[in-house]
Amino acid sequence: MNKKTILLASLIILLTTAACGFTFQIPRFFGEESPAPTVEVQRATLPVSPQITLPAVPTLSAPPDISALSYAERDAVLTSLYERVSPGVVSLLVENGQGGSTGSGFVIDRQGHIVTNYHVVEGATDVEVDFLFGLKVRGKVIGTDLDSDLAVVKVDVPEDVLVPLPLGDSDQLKVGQTVVAIGNPFQLNGTMTLGIVSAKGRTLESLRQAESGSFFTAGDIIQTDAAINPGNSGGPLLNLNGEVIGVNRAIRTTGTTITGDPVNSGIGFSISSNIVRRVVPELIATGKYDYPYLGISSRSNLTLRMIEELGLPRQTGAYITAVTPGSPADRAGLRGGSRPTSFTGLPAGGDLIVAIDGQPVMTFDDLLSYLIKNKQPGDKVTLTIVRDGQEKEVDLTLGKRP
Repeated sequence: MNKKTILLASLIILLTTAACGFTFQIPRFFGEESPAPTVEVQRATLPVSPQITLPAVPTLSAPPDISALSYAERDAVLTSLYERVSPGVVSLLVENGQGGSTGSGFVIDRQGHIVTNYHVVEGATDVEVDFLFGLKVRGKVIGTDLDSDLAVVKVDVPEDVLVPLPLGDSDQLKVGQTVVAIGNPFQLNGTMTLGIVSAKGRTLESLRQAESGSFFTAGDIIQTDAAINPGNSGGPLLNLNGEVIGVNRAIRTTGTTITGDPVNSGIGFSISSNIVRRVVPELIATGKYDYPYLGISSRSNLTLRMIEELGLPRQTGAYITAVTPGSPADRAGLRGGSRPTSFTGLPAGGDLIVAIDGQPVMTFDDLLSYLIKNKQPGDKVTLTIVRDGQEKEVDLTLGKRP
């Protein structure tokens, strides 16, 4: 490898970063003689039943295939979509102890609940919610979830000005399907971008830190090439029926602008609508959401060399590298790796999970998505594992993420 190649490789740094609004200083709020107040965001007590559920997924026709349409017909589909859903998309201007930031959100019901990302409103001392038709109101953060990076903001406005956006079924998404993102990148309100679903079932690092110092994992993430930039965080990713099938969260980038903002590289990540459907009602009702917990560590992908060195009898499954002491997995007798290998952090001798409740597990991502979408703390599951070349079933009761 020549020096030019080495230099180029050292300059390219791949990172995943939140697609929230770029941070900015607000002198009129935080002057030198008036430091930023350290006010804790208060959760409102709402007269909402803990059994609250979001509206059922509407029965709609399949999203149109715009590739088969003429340019005029394609434009008509997209412009009609924007006109219908954009009144339900909002811009968020957030003040916090470091200055402020911007983000996006969308109306979920006629009670004034706005869905956005947790990282958009983290540490907020004041939240301004701006609608595209000119209305500006203050909002209150009533619920947050660090694992999914979701938050709910409540605004008090007349019902007739609210345009709730329907949630679609993200499980029905197909790779290659056309999607659009609407949000406020770089404070350019009401921006619409077009792309496709690039992949499903991705995982990202959660914002919740475990006692060990590592972070939990967020699953069932949609990957898209629709342009997502700083300020898009919390905004909707929609199918061509105008249904929200994801909440834009982050982008993967290889560089930044001269102002330090991440550059879009065509790889964006959105929280699936079926995660939103489970989490948001609990955030509205109680302010938090509890995730099912196994208590294992694993890797999303194993190379062929890793599989061979671990001595695994098959190439698919979720390999357990470690089991957290005292966790449900520990109490059920699951086994993590214990023998060193040439791969750092990948000891041999652990169990390989190949199915959960009879559903095949191809990767750790599959296992995580199944738990997050279908289970809650206290539920029982049956894991099919391979240990020492023998297949066996292990029953356990799921805990709650600590």
